[in-house]
Amino acid sequence: MRAILACFLIAGWALVGVGQPVVIATSDVFGSLARTIGGEEVLVITIIPAGFCPAHYDLRPSDFLHLAQARLVLYHGFEVWMDRLLAHVNPAAKVLKLPGPWNFPKALAEKAQAVEKALAEILPEKAAPFAERLAVFLEKLESLSQEVKARAEELGLSEVPTIVMVWQEGFARWLGLKIVATYPPEERLTMRDLLELAKKGREAEVKLVIDNLQSGVSFGGRLAHALGASHLVLTNFPGPIPGTVDMLAMLRVNAHLVFAAVEALKVTVP
Repeated sequence: MRAILACFLIAGWALVGVGQPVVIATSDVFGSLARTIGGEEVLVITIIPAGFCPAHYDLRPSDFLHLAQARLVLYHGFEVWMDRLLAHVNPAAKVLKLPGPWNFPKALAEKAQAVEKALAEILPEKAAPFAERLAVFLEKLESLSQEVKARAEELGLSEVPTIVMVWQEGFARWLGLKIVATYPPEERLTMRDLLELAKKGREAEVKLVIDNLQSGVSFGGRLAHALGASHLVLTNFPGPIPGTVDMLAMLRVNAHLVFAAVEALKVTVP
């Protein structure tokens, strides 16, 4: 195994270059933050494509190569292969595990601050520009938060009964939606769960079912159909939905999708 990894490492210098420290992010949640804060001082490589759930991703040979060259590795903690892999391919890398949600402003700000701190530790001579970019990012995040919350209040989202896939719960609560129930990834769900949620949804007159793209959307679709509710699919990672080019854009697009769904509901109500 070591011989194979050595071949990957030698070949890798020609592929990614040696001019910038390599930062590996398992998902583009952290890849987006690292590019925004790190700027041209670092080379950011994201391992997992935007449409995949990191917990279900299968590593490719090129991933071994990139990890072997990393100065900093950013990951969520549910990538079950990460700790063991790094122990073999790059035990010297700085590793930052950032568990917990990231899809609403408070959580995202905490992740951004942690990324900035880690970048400053591997490149202390660049700490000042990292801090400046973080400050700009946080200002934009706060502005977006105020804009979205104002629109959510204007639309009366607190009066819209909603069932939410659990990985979108933090985002839905930030928007102020009236959450009636949540549900886990669809591989854990049964027909009994569907019937129970449908019963609860009918009793609460649920109007909206919010799904998470990366965890499967067929259960939410069936539930929405059973309730005669709108089925809305949001993303927890930048990229797979048009316009979600980075984390700020992802928050904005997800919010606008909810707003459009609620506006459509208001039009259809007699």
